Amino acid sequence: MLLAIDAGNTNVVFALFEGSEVRARWRIASDARRTGDEYAVWLMQLLDIHKVDRGAIDSIIISTVVPRALHNLEVLCRHYFDVEPLVAGVGKATYDIEIDVDEPRTLGADRAVNAIGAHAKYEGDLIVVDFGTATTFDAVDFNGAYKGGIIAPGINLSLDALVGNTAKLPRIGIAVPSSTSVIGRNTEDQMLIGVFWGYVAMMEGLIARMQRQIGRPAKVIATGGLAVLFDKATDIFDAVEANLTLEGLAILAERASTK
Repeated sequence: MLLAIDAGNTNVVFALFEGSEVRARWRIASDARRTGDEYAVWLMQLLDIHKVDRGAIDSIIISTVVPRALHNLEVLCRHYFDVEPLVAGVGKATYDIEIDVDEPRTLGADRAVNAIGAHAKYEGDLIVVDFGTATTFDAVDFNGAYKGGIIAPGINLSLDALVGNTAKLPRIGIAVPSSTSVIGRNTEDQMLIGVFWGYVAMMEGLIARMQRQIGRPAKVIATGGLAVLFDKATDIFDAVEANLTLEGLAILAERASTK
């Protein structure tokens, strides 16, 4: 059984794989100071609830964009599972894809793993949109090569900046506006229209520009927490893959096991 760990800036996601299927998935808020022991207390309870014997977990792979979190996650793996974890992009878990950008080493592990997962599931050129703390748009060609992309502030970061730098604007939740009108009649509606539909317009515009530059048909694959929400408001996504990063990690771990 494989445990895949995706440590992002906002959440750390743990997924348990049986073969290629996700058996269970859990998340905890990211905190680089959280120790391996603290992770273990939380995770062991979840394994018990799902009646999973921790001894059945014989392989672990970690992807992280938070370098300070890696050591504590490795401690978790070694002390509580007696497993030496694979780290995405390192050693046997090297990506083995062409990273065709100016500084390949700066590519975030999550984006490389997304490219691997998307290319394994879909043919042709791809644009992968990942809604995380930042929203990333990544171009993957028909050979699976990573060709570059775009980094934009995540919608929650944008909203935090708006509320945090104004004196009277209230904090609102992100949701699909209840009305199709883009002329709001009160402060909250005007904020939601600006943030939500403004974000949709940004996505549609950037993806259209990427498709023109690619010059060939490119499927658009969305992942990340807000992908389903935005999928209700636009037709730009060809598919929404909630577990894309985790599935990419599972593919990477499987390839590593044959090296």
